[in-house]
Amino acid sequence: MNELVSTSNLWRDALRRLKANRLALAGAIFVFVLILLALLTPFIAPYEYDFQNRGLSSSGPSLNHWLGTDYLGRDLLTRMLYGSRISLLVGFVATFVALIIGVSWGTVAGYLGGRVDSLMMRIVDALYGIPFIILIILLMVVFGRNLVLMFLAIGAVEWLTMARIVRAQVTSLRRTEFVLAAQAMGVSSISIMTRHLFPNTLGPVIVYATLTVPQVMLLEAFLSFLGLGVQAPMSSWGLLIRDGAVSMEESWWLLVFPATVFSITLFSLNFLGDGLRDALDPRSN
Repeated sequence: MNELVSTSNLWRDALRRLKANRLALAGAIFVFVLILLALLTPFIAPYEYDFQNRGLSSSGPSLNHWLGTDYLGRDLLTRMLYGSRISLLVGFVATFVALIIGVSWGTVAGYLGGRVDSLMMRIVDALYGIPFIILIILLMVVFGRNLVLMFLAIGAVEWLTMARIVRAQVTSLRRTEFVLAAQAMGVSSISIMTRHLFPNTLGPVIVYATLTVPQVMLLEAFLSFLGLGVQAPMSSWGLLIRDGAVSMEESWWLLVFPATVFSITLFSLNFLGDGLRDALDPRSN
């Protein structure tokens, strides 16, 4: 009971410190509003994402099209709203895949130790030597440009740092009294890793997950910019930025608006991640 109360107080104190961080709080509010808009996009978008009005191609912001239209007469606001769904989905799903692989790998390596730990971490070191972007491009070329496969491809190369973080945490915890007591009582290794060790790594895991989402979104944007990501008529922020960069001299709004929202989103997620790091580990201040 005392342990539960202590844990509850720790999380309450962390929440209080997070609320006191104005940048982190502003970032959290912006991300929440953005997710809400993405979920409500089919109901609030003024047009369909592939609706074309050739008579208004490459027209600037107006009352009918608040952010202007592209070269096919498609409403930019609508495409940005639908693009947010793809970009956020890539960010969160790929991060979730990376967490599943990284946490599992790091927990097993840290708990078992010895030769198993050495072998598993040498594999991580070897994968670190391969440029991420080349590996992702190879995976997408081999398996095709399927959206789900892109989630898996990005997540499959973003787990390495998480594995190292979790491994370090588990290594420092495996000789603590509560783990030794569980071993003496005959608790299985899987149960110790899932019920005792993993919950004690949640702080660093949450922080790194928050910082991984913008990294993954930036990677997706880069792939779309190269033409390897989302394909038209679907849209993502990376694809919109690529299209805007091509016609920025004649239609500045096609680049400025998507790039601005994308930048603010990345800043907000990074502010939130930094705030969570400071809240969960006050010594980092």
